[in-house]
Amino acid sequence: MLVLGPSQVEELLDPDELIDALATAMADLSAGRAHAPDRIAVLVPQQDGLLATMPAHVPSTGTLMTKLVSLFPRNARTALPTHQALIVAFDEETGEPAALLDGTVITTVRTAAGSALSTKLLAREDASVLAVLGTGVQARSHVRALSRVRPVREIRLAGRDPAKAVTLAEELSAGLGMEVRPAVSYKQALDGADLVAAATHTIEPVVRRGWLAPGAHITSVGFNPAGREIDDETVADALVCVESRQVALAPFPAGSNDLLQPIRDGLITPEHIHAELGELVAGTRPGRTSAEQITLYKSVGVAVQDAAAAALVIAAARERGVGEEITLR
Repeated sequence: MLVLGPSQVEELLDPDELIDALATAMADLSAGRAHAPDRIAVLVPQQDGLLATMPAHVPSTGTLMTKLVSLFPRNARTALPTHQALIVAFDEETGEPAALLDGTVITTVRTAAGSALSTKLLAREDASVLAVLGTGVQARSHVRALSRVRPVREIRLAGRDPAKAVTLAEELSAGLGMEVRPAVSYKQALDGADLVAAATHTIEPVVRRGWLAPGAHITSVGFNPAGREIDDETVADALVCVESRQVALAPFPAGSNDLLQPIRDGLITPEHIHAELGELVAGTRPGRTSAEQITLYKSVGVAVQDAAAAALVIAAARERGVGEEITLR
């Protein structure tokens, strides 16, 4: 069995190849050619945490895998990631364990790559002002991913802790070679932005309709069982896209409060979800209809994305002779 650690996974996972691989995987999922059941989890109430399992089979890449991922939000107070994961890949012919990979890096990179794919499909071609809401690992990964698919010339960054926003803005400015400006509030960051990346653990919405510029494209990847990132008015006005209708509307721990709550309150119906990513990729559903339209990609994370990333990493590792081979028996 091939074993790959975090630094090896990061080295082997090409972001541009991943965006293309996700397009294929999402089209497979929407067409029924790939299978990924709803996420299930055990709760760790004393830490406000959970441990979830996310299996998937993507025949087009020969990938049969499962991810074990923990979400411990209190880790944000420490140096530990809030999300930590392992991925086990199996031989789809025999069911034999074939590879064990660090899944934390894959989770980080594939989540942002999914947002980048939605941006390619839904954002205006000239979108160039990016507002990033959040100061964690997903804020970093979204800055890099969205800058790959649109001509970003201005980046604003806001978070719950202004000091963290300043520190991260300085770090990203140095790494990107362009200024990333900290904002004093989410509202200030959103003012005039045509790309929005929300990646928070918020209770109250950080994206509000009155703060949005016409034509903005929003990617929302934050998850909090007790909260939501997007307000009712934005959801109601937006053209909404998800990875999977079934998963987005499933109960906790799979679905999205951002959609389930306004449905529960009678503000929208399930039919308000316009498209799945895979339908946009395949062209079976249209995308943006006007320059002024608000578009929203609400991500909950689906395992076919992890499978697509794992397939790329494993193939690159075997080609380059990277990783350690171990025998389980």
